[in-house]
Amino acid sequence: MANDPAYAHPETLVSSEWLAAHLNDPEIRIVDATYHLPTAKRDPRAEYGAERIPGAVFFDIDGISDPNTELPHMIPKAADFAVAVSALGISNDHHVICYDTHGLMSAARAWWMFRLFGHDRVSLLDGGLPKWKREGRPVDGRPVAPARADFTARLRPELVRSKAEVKSNIASQAAQVLDARSAGRFRGADPEPRPGLRGGHIPGSQNLPYNLLVDADTKVVLAAAQLRAKFAEAGIDPAKPVITSCGSGVTACVLALGLHLIGAGPVAVYDGSWSEWGLPGDTPVEK
Repeated sequence: MANDPAYAHPETLVSSEWLAAHLNDPEIRIVDATYHLPTAKRDPRAEYGAERIPGAVFFDIDGISDPNTELPHMIPKAADFAVAVSALGISNDHHVICYDTHGLMSAARAWWMFRLFGHDRVSLLDGGLPKWKREGRPVDGRPVAPARADFTARLRPELVRSKAEVKSNIASQAAQVLDARSAGRFRGADPEPRPGLRGGHIPGSQNLPYNLLVDADTKVVLAAAQLRAKFAEAGIDPAKPVITSCGSGVTACVLALGLHLIGAGPVAVYDGSWSEWGLPGDTPVEK
């Protein structure tokens, strides 16, 4: 499915050619998991309604989240995730294909969430909607009314980390921490897109902006050797545990994806990320 046979998990990516050939397979479910930062002032659901890959349902990252916190799109309970994706017509037997309008940004969050809740038959469309459209493949805005399916969710706690666990890790150094935000935000030189947050980064963490894992022109994920080089440049040893972080737990999943592709392990995502850590309080910050 993936272009590079050197990936440790080539099934994680599907090409536009593959998806076009399997668009009508009954075992395939396609999800548009587009999300935009609040500062973008864009409505991903409206964009989905106007233009999407035929048959795709909308995976609302904000909607499929914990309603009992003010932090953005924190993971829901397993039972709530099961209800939400069952309503999207997705069962445990389906092969889920995730994409977004960026190429690769928020789709990785949906990919990670499916894996977090026990579903391994999930892939990302390499190059996302930009590559799909560039190749002249079909898009439409016809209504999609999925028949309810039966999805059972089982949380894998090893794939997610809390603030308390990340704080404890500062002293123990049991895992490497890798931040997906831009270099300016990581250094504390550029403002955060959400108000009220301090600038800087988790003490001892390293920085690898998520967009560096894809080709800037084609939006496809870098080859395995290039990914390994990017992580090495960031000071990350893929043979040791890694915790990925970002602004709100979305692009941290892009780093988790890249590490998964090269066979790194174990990798966990700090769900609260900087939206939680950067709040005024008891979390230490480096600049």
